[in-house]
Amino acid sequence: MGAGFSGAVIARKLAEAGLSCLVVDERDHPAGNCHTSEDAETGIMIHRYGPHIFHTDDDEIWAFVAKFGEWMPYRHSVFATVGGEVYSLPVNLLTINQFFHSAMVPAEAEEFIKTLQPPIADPANFREQALSMVGERLYETFFRHYTEKQWGVEPELLPASILKRLPLRFSYDSNYFHHRQQAMPRDGYTAIVAAILDHRNIELRLGVASETLTETFDHTFYSGGIDRYFGYCLGDLGYRTLRFEEVRTTGDGLGCPVMNFPDPGTPWTRMTEHRHLSPWRNHRSPISIIWKEYAQSAVRGSALFYPLRLAADERLLEAYVGLARQRPGVTFFGRLGSYAYIDMDAAIRRAIDTAAVAVRALTSGNSPPAFVHQPLGKA
Repeated sequence: MGAGFSGAVIARKLAEAGLSCLVVDERDHPAGNCHTSEDAETGIMIHRYGPHIFHTDDDEIWAFVAKFGEWMPYRHSVFATVGGEVYSLPVNLLTINQFFHSAMVPAEAEEFIKTLQPPIADPANFREQALSMVGERLYETFFRHYTEKQWGVEPELLPASILKRLPLRFSYDSNYFHHRQQAMPRDGYTAIVAAILDHRNIELRLGVASETLTETFDHTFYSGGIDRYFGYCLGDLGYRTLRFEEVRTTGDGLGCPVMNFPDPGTPWTRMTEHRHLSPWRNHRSPISIIWKEYAQSAVRGSALFYPLRLAADERLLEAYVGLARQRPGVTFFGRLGSYAYIDMDAAIRRAIDTAAVAVRALTSGNSPPAFVHQPLGKA
């Protein structure tokens, strides 16, 4: 269940091992939240569920995805409009010097940041992690209000791991990621995922919810919400979803792929100018397409983006994991199936690992486990 990257990768690995697979997705397209499609008027490739940038240091993952389409080198850049000024993100030497009206060299900036906040040995939440990294003033300016808008809760309630994904740089390097491989598929992510699913042992059905299937199967791989699989019998896990508002403008509207808006008075979290996500395309129109992004609480039936993993969610997840381990014939995986906040390359890595375990089990007459990767523990 699920024709996103995770489901497609598992299906492909099973198919290449000689196992026949049915892949279903209730949406009318493959690629899940990575879905891209061309705007009819402008030819701009639109990231329909928000910007997705592929980046990895895992050579096996890169070799795998590179087989299924052409990838273009891409370096992602993000800026923030806050307090009437524009800053470079993630926080780097330019951000620090601009914010504090200084001209510090790297060593001076590093020592200066250390003076802003006593070290926190083991940050217990997002706020403590941010304070430990950048101090109170930078936290209040760039992180606190943006986080409250994005997640809908106080930063003290969020796990520190959310911020650990972002670097702090004492150089003028504004490259958002630092992985060796950073790229975008030339023809969009949907084309890549469709190619992964193109195998004689794979049948794809779109617009089909897994709950409506009447056939029986040797094994099920489920990438939907684990609470949904069990009919929400124990309650709903917390998720955030996104709403997008489109703006069409003549000429370059932002001058960058993504602009964040940390100010609390701005209702949207960020804006994406899609033409900058595929700069190699020959856009035939002077019109540019910008999406404003609003974060909100998810309800049943909405597209799920980010698991909250608050304390109550962790307790509920533990209960659902207990049910899953008592349900033979089902493996839960992916961001939703394991209720994990993971990047695209990590999702593919987990799918490859899950498929390897499943192939060994199924070809020897055994049932794969409910989870190949531990869904419990500190997020």
